[in-house]
Amino acid sequence: TGIKFSRNFGHQNALVAGLTTAVNYSDMMITIDADLQDDINAIPKMVQKYHEGKDIVYGVRNNRDTDTAFKRKTALAFYDLMKKLGVDMVPNSADYRLMSKRAVETLLQFKERNLFLRGMVPMVGFPSAKVYYARKERFAGESKYPLKKMIKFALDGITSFSTAPIKLIMGLGIGVVFVGIILLIYTLIQHCLGHVVAGWSSMMISLWVLGGVQLICISMIGEYIGKIYSEVKARPRFTIEEDDYTDKL
Repeated sequence: TGIKFSRNFGHQNALVAGLTTAVNYSDMMITIDADLQDDINAIPKMVQKYHEGKDIVYGVRNNRDTDTAFKRKTALAFYDLMKKLGVDMVPNSADYRLMSKRAVETLLQFKERNLFLRGMVPMVGFPSAKVYYARKERFAGESKYPLKKMIKFALDGITSFSTAPIKLIMGLGIGVVFVGIILLIYTLIQHCLGHVVAGWSSMMISLWVLGGVQLICISMIGEYIGKIYSEVKARPRFTIEEDDYTDKL
């Protein structure tokens, strides 16, 4: 039994749809990916933590041996960056977790369309715990998260929880202006001393570099504006075509 979307609304929306459907019939809910890599033997330990009074129990990988070296390094860098940005996340924990009814009800009060559950769930609060497990190798199919999708997912996480990139752009602009003032003073001094300041090459390099920086900054601002645009439209997170879960209860 389960629910079927009218189309693909994405992984995060699928998780929210499942929680929305099950919350009225369950005291606790466990989310797990369907690729069978997460160890189901961790579930009894999660349930035990729930009975000990924990509202949220995170499934945490005890190692990342099944990942490539590139993915391990980028994941570590991402968690370090999010920590520096002040975002509370559980390292090496994806979407394998147990949540109590009140924790899910609180999570569902978050109405944003740009979902990043790994950052949203810790914001719910309530007592929490971790259960460590070994993630298995993928034995069939291919990962639904290629590099391009992982970069987008990471960017969504950063821009959904922090305005630090905007502040970084301002700091970068101040730094560029400061360097420009120094170069202007240097040029004026050389001119007063009768020296000709050559530098068409350096000028062109500076123009190209600054042009690239400006495009990156505009793109970052555009990312935030795009999120505002999505939130203002307030379109449904998902549309359910078939619901065999509630029909059989």
